[in-house]
Amino acid sequence: MKPSLALIPDFDLSARNTLALRATSRLGMLITEPAMVPQLIAMATAEGAALRILGGGSNVVLAPHFDGITAIMAITGRRIVESTDQSTLIEIAAGEDWHQMVTWTVEQGLGGVENLAGIPGTVGAAPVQNIGAYGVEVADVLETLVAYDRRDGVERVFARAECAFAYRDSLFKREAGRFVVLSLRLRLPKPWTPNLGFAGLSDLGDSSEITPRTVMDRVLALRGSKLPDWRVTPNAGSFFQNPILPASEAQPVLNEFPTAPAFPQPDGRLKLSAGWLIEKSGLKGFQLGPAGISDRHALVVINRGGATADDVAALAEHVKQTVRQRFGVQLHEEPVFL
Repeated sequence: MKPSLALIPDFDLSARNTLALRATSRLGMLITEPAMVPQLIAMATAEGAALRILGGGSNVVLAPHFDGITAIMAITGRRIVESTDQSTLIEIAAGEDWHQMVTWTVEQGLGGVENLAGIPGTVGAAPVQNIGAYGVEVADVLETLVAYDRRDGVERVFARAECAFAYRDSLFKREAGRFVVLSLRLRLPKPWTPNLGFAGLSDLGDSSEITPRTVMDRVLALRGSKLPDWRVTPNAGSFFQNPILPASEAQPVLNEFPTAPAFPQPDGRLKLSAGWLIEKSGLKGFQLGPAGISDRHALVVINRGGATADDVAALAEHVKQTVRQRFGVQLHEEPVFL
């Protein structure tokens, strides 16, 4: 029996994006089981309606109105698939809240994703962006991913190597709109060793006495001390990617500021800190109409009240132009404008 597709007219998205932009869709619905995805795609195609699928709205900048169907990924479920002396394999549905999933693993005594605690959004969106924080990326633990291929009309299973993961990038981001992530399988290591190489974690003490909860609690404390809570101050998290440049292009910045954050990459390039570049350009706390740069963290764009996608775009362009003029470095946004 096919699941029912109940479309809601004038679907309000204002509370479904972390920037709290006022936004509506002509039609909308919740996807609560995988079988609804091909059915929805077929219906949208037959009616000639544009279709987009959103997760938690934490990495998007929504236009005031979308003349089509907006479906919210809301498939839930998480389970331990297998547990051996070497690892534990877990499976999580795409509509699960990412942070709640991390908390669940810690409550099971499992380590591997605790450094990624506190990141807003859904599990299904995590591999698209290859989210990362405090020295860990989703790519480090992902074993397989199930996604529906809208182009070919089939459900596919991707091994980690097939996902083409890179810094804040993946096959699913490069082919935006083609794949609908349905579930992930993550392999968490045993025995677990805490990843304490990032600033703020290295002083936790003897690693033999540290638990995944110890690391998660510290990560949440660090995030809370630096980043505004999107539920209090609407924002989309880190708005700009850290630029990765050939050493020759990064060198003028380092010549002027020898202590500027610069992280060597395996291919010889250098990753600079976008937040540092923005702050040194005098833009921390900068406001442009109802949008602004957080005075707590220069990488965070905030909605000061009543901002629209155009306001956010104007602010982002001002930031990019200012940093480019000051340092000759081109920044790129992380969120997608829809």
